Amino acid sequence: MKFKKLGNTDINVSLICLGTMNMGEQNTQEESFEQMDYSLEKGVNFFDTAEVYAVPPRKETQGESEEIIGNWFTEKKKRDKVILATKCVGAGVDWIRGGGNQFSEKNFTQAIEGSLKRLKTDYIDLYQLHWPERDTNFFGTRDYEHKITDGVELEFDGIDSSKTAEHGGWNSFESILKVLKKFITQGKIRHIGVSNETPWGFAKYLEISERLNLPKIVSVQNPYNLLNRAYDIGMSEISCRENVGLLAYSPLAIGYLSGKYRENKIPEKSRIGLFGQFWTRYKEPAAIRATDEYFKLAKDSGISLTQMALAFVNSRPFMTSNIIGATTMEQLKENIGSVDIDLSNEIIEKINLIHANNPNPTP
Repeated sequence: MKFKKLGNTDINVSLICLGTMNMGEQNTQEESFEQMDYSLEKGVNFFDTAEVYAVPPRKETQGESEEIIGNWFTEKKKRDKVILATKCVGAGVDWIRGGGNQFSEKNFTQAIEGSLKRLKTDYIDLYQLHWPERDTNFFGTRDYEHKITDGVELEFDGIDSSKTAEHGGWNSFESILKVLKKFITQGKIRHIGVSNETPWGFAKYLEISERLNLPKIVSVQNPYNLLNRAYDIGMSEISCRENVGLLAYSPLAIGYLSGKYRENKIPEKSRIGLFGQFWTRYKEPAAIRATDEYFKLAKDSGISLTQMALAFVNSRPFMTSNIIGATTMEQLKENIGSVDIDLSNEIIEKINLIHANNPNPTP
């Protein structure tokens, strides 16, 4: 296994991170235990979860992924072997604390205490904001639309929380960082990160933390794969210059970059077969064309599309860890095995040519 520093911390995390959103939905606890056992055996020391998981998010399964991990910690006695990441939901999930803005001290307290209880641990290594409270482009929304309500721009400088409350906006970045600092001081969380963030939000968090001596975010968890390289455009330079790396989620584009959905095939127990209505962004004709081209390149290069796609993500200079997910042990082994593949410059050049001809076909 290869390892990277988690931001500016002294923590070494594996280049492959075990994503757990299937646990409690597509994977039983027994299957999940087998995945965690194997991952740790292969050097994967980084597990990622969230309070809203399993996915697709439902009230009935909310928190089950954390509970399964907590049960594994209790049975295996290996909490100290794992760098554990979880997340607090953003606004909009009405069955979690009413669904409003979540990044207040009251909601953070409930969220963190709930995660600690389910995970059966007294600390979280990396606590992430799952998505922004403000109305911006994430989860498959390609473009940002600046909205004005009653002649008032829902915009602010990230400092004046009374201003945002007055206009029905969001918790200020300053207030968020101050509250999270309290939990760091208490020892309940060690470090903080953001997820589904934009360049503006990314830069603003860093600027405010430096100016006011507040905790610095150490990671960004955003989508990144051969069909969605938007991170290259506005986020990658910030990552490299500020030493805040990407935790790439959906590196196989919800399984499309495994090739299993090519030629309109939908395996019966696959994620798209079960929950296709939840993930529609990869069905666009441009994405299908690009996938076919990547498939041909992988075949001509003598490797699987899965491992080529993952190896490319692993190779990016701004990458801290590649969050893989699997429903079968066969998939898990292939995914983790991608860490041993070094793509030649020739293959990377061909990947970049396909990308240039099919730029970011999915948001």
